[in-house]
Amino acid sequence: MYNILIVDDEPLICRGLASLLEVSGLNIQHVYTAHNGYEALDYLKIENIDLLITDIQMGAMSGIELMQQAKIFKPWVQVIVISAHETFQYAQLAIRLGARDYLIKPLNSDQLLHSVRNVLLNMDRPVQDHSELISDLREHFHMEQPQPTRANILNQLVQQGRIETTAEALLLEQQNGIELKGPYYAMIKIRMDLDASNKSAIRDEKDVQLLQYAMLNIVNELLDKEWKHYSFYSSDRDISIIIQWEEAEYGDSSVDKMNQLEMVGRSLHFNIVKFLGLQSVVGISQILKGREFIPELNNQVDKAIVWNREHTDHHVFYFGDFKWELITEDPSEEDIATQNNLIVEQAQQFINANYAQKGLTLNEIAQKNHVSPNYLSYLFKKNTGINLWEYVIKLRMEESKRLILKSDLRRYEISEKVGYESPEHFSKIFKKYFGISPSEMKK
Repeated sequence: MYNILIVDDEPLICRGLASLLEVSGLNIQHVYTAHNGYEALDYLKIENIDLLITDIQMGAMSGIELMQQAKIFKPWVQVIVISAHETFQYAQLAIRLGARDYLIKPLNSDQLLHSVRNVLLNMDRPVQDHSELISDLREHFHMEQPQPTRANILNQLVQQGRIETTAEALLLEQQNGIELKGPYYAMIKIRMDLDASNKSAIRDEKDVQLLQYAMLNIVNELLDKEWKHYSFYSSDRDISIIIQWEEAEYGDSSVDKMNQLEMVGRSLHFNIVKFLGLQSVVGISQILKGREFIPELNNQVDKAIVWNREHTDHHVFYFGDFKWELITEDPSEEDIATQNNLIVEQAQQFINANYAQKGLTLNEIAQKNHVSPNYLSYLFKKNTGINLWEYVIKLRMEESKRLILKSDLRRYEISEKVGYESPEHFSKIFKKYFGISPSEMKK
């Protein structure tokens, strides 16, 4: 049974879509509705949402921004976008962020149900037994590395101290389908971890190659439509990805590129686990301008991956999350703990001072601490034992309880003071947290 969240700033559309899905006969447990992105985020943080259906234009927070936030909290959440405008830029961003469909208003009931049905059916696909998986891979995939000459050129490119830009070198790249025009570049590296996957018994090199080939197929399936990239084997356990943006592409986006890369990293990790039952570690570089910095990007992803040794229960690492200037070549456990504790303490201080701010997001909290939302969420839960947004809600609820019991403020005034967009949404969260409504507590 699946939970679906519908988000639209037009209440009639929300109710209509909810009613349609509730009588559709699909395997749906509950349909939630929200009228803006901030309400939707609370549902995503406190309910087990499987599918998000969101409008694209909703005032303070767009559907694109909501998708971005949702994927930070739960990269497995599936998304269908609805819009009154057939705008290419919006559609492109939505697909890049992992939307499964982009539907244009006015919605056709059959079209919506068909889209939802397809998403739910794909979510039902189980991870195969390892022996069955290897058998299928042997049957359907060739053993040879795809485009080995191109992979060799790219490996030389990322490993050498300086980038060859001679006419001969550029011609060789062009002949092998490589066009690195940038000028902005980033890298992602995925390292399969057989031990963490309980597949340490796999020692047949051919089976390892099959798994690597399957990983490469997942990479290309996820990235080929919207990302200008080159993916290639960089060792017998690694797949490297070079991503590039032209000047106009890099500046023409409402979504931060680093957040996009982090979501790509988390999606890659999630899908490799989902479809291969294979654990991996993902390293993400910064974005640098200039082809000559590609070897440095490779160095960054390698350094980022090393942090899995310290955080074995975390799998996606961004180079920029770590204060390298404060870390020696071989940091002690105490050095690492000190840095991590400082990040969490600063986050708590910021939340304590700003929890009542309307529209407060994980992105904003992370930016104030100069770390990625993904890493902050992980560290906060690890150090405090509580989810970061649960901590925000706890502060809001305790303050609202105090105001209900100690003041004569009305419900809408209290809702305003603790950071909620509407009294109705505040009441829903309050009742879920305390088990009674604000008016019942007042009595």
